Amino acid sequence: MKFAILAAVASFLAPASAYAITGDNVNCRSGPGTSYAVKKVYKKGTDVKISCQTTGTNINGNNLWDKTSDGCYVSDYYVKTGSNGYVTSKCSSSGGSTCAAPKSNQATVDLIAEFEGFRANIYTDAAGYATVGYGHKCQKAKCAEVKYKIPLSKADGKKLLADDMRSFEVCITNMLNSKAKLNYNQFGALVSWSFNVGCGAAKSSTLIKRLNNGENVNKVLSEELPKWNKAGGKVLQGLVRRRAAEVALAKKSGSSQALPVKC
Repeated sequence: MKFAILAAVASFLAPASAYAITGDNVNCRSGPGTSYAVKKVYKKGTDVKISCQTTGTNINGNNLWDKTSDGCYVSDYYVKTGSNGYVTSKCSSSGGSTCAAPKSNQATVDLIAEFEGFRANIYTDAAGYATVGYGHKCQKAKCAEVKYKIPLSKADGKKLLADDMRSFEVCITNMLNSKAKLNYNQFGALVSWSFNVGCGAAKSSTLIKRLNNGENVNKVLSEELPKWNKAGGKVLQGLVRRRAAEVALAKKSGSSQALPVKC
């Protein structure tokens, strides 16, 4: 019996040789979320080795993402690991934290909702994507991945929005180091900004570099966020208002520490 137990433990701890991809043409991305660039595409049945796992965009109820031996991230939902939980170690973030990213406060959800606008039923957006709620882009026909009843209520729409915000919470956490000390309102301002401009653009920005140099957070946000007011080279009043709302949120007091993460 003792030998059998030890053998089972050894089997559990041993790294798996490979796990099969279960979806058709599954994207492997530069980070753990659908907002990151596609680096590789796996065909159904491809065996992938997982080096570590982390949290990211929620895909059909699973917010785990697997970092493969190819150096990119694929949603665990499409990998046949036999579990919806961790089967290997957690990935260390580039910002130095190995803890889970904080969740945005309600003020952040409300701010993003205000500027995204709400549609209860599925519609086609300006870029041709099937969309519902507060800007959720459908991943399956008729938004089958959405766990809330469609037509959406505004309350469920905000829950879906909070799910979609997760990858941006993770990417903001990962791109900032321990010199960047943010409360939840300041963190929320950055989540709203990255949700709008994308994690790739945010990571390469002067704003993030200044925060990682330890500069005063509100000074940096007040000076840098308003610069992100253009689309196609033209200033858009909607973006001017959004940046002003993000700065105003960051300056609100009475919010506890969000970053660096307290494990």
